[in-house]
Amino acid sequence: MIVVGLSGGVDSAVAALRLREQGLEIEGLFMANWEEDDAYCTISSDYQDALAVCRELRIPLHRVDFAAEYRQRVFDYFLTEYRAGRTPNPDVLCNREIKFGVCLEHVRRLGGTRFATGHYARRIEGPKGVELHKAADST
Repeated sequence: MIVVGLSGGVDSAVAALRLREQGLEIEGLFMANWEEDDAYCTISSDYQDALAVCRELRIPLHRVDFAAEYRQRVFDYFLTEYRAGRTPNPDVLCNREIKFGVCLEHVRRLGGTRFATGHYARRIEGPKGVELHKAADST
């Protein structure tokens, strides 16, 4: 089974649709990585968008709360580095610690054998393991 990380956005929805059109068994996973819900683009509206995609595709959606892990492993580190005069990239940490860390562990617990997102990337076996590289198609 393929677990598709659904953000509520178009890219991940299209990834799920394309996999479903191929007749593959898929389930959706929504990561709740932030506690606050008072911004323009709220986690509640993102979740509702992901839920609508899953209803349309007739697949289950798992909502998983990684807010504590995100705060500890990504946001606190970002603040520490920023206060020290450095500008870290939180996306790199989020990918390593959350998306391909605790989230991938959760995917495996669900019985998923693959994890898909709407990101354009190439997976390459490197000297230290799997590496993500820029997609061959730059569009």
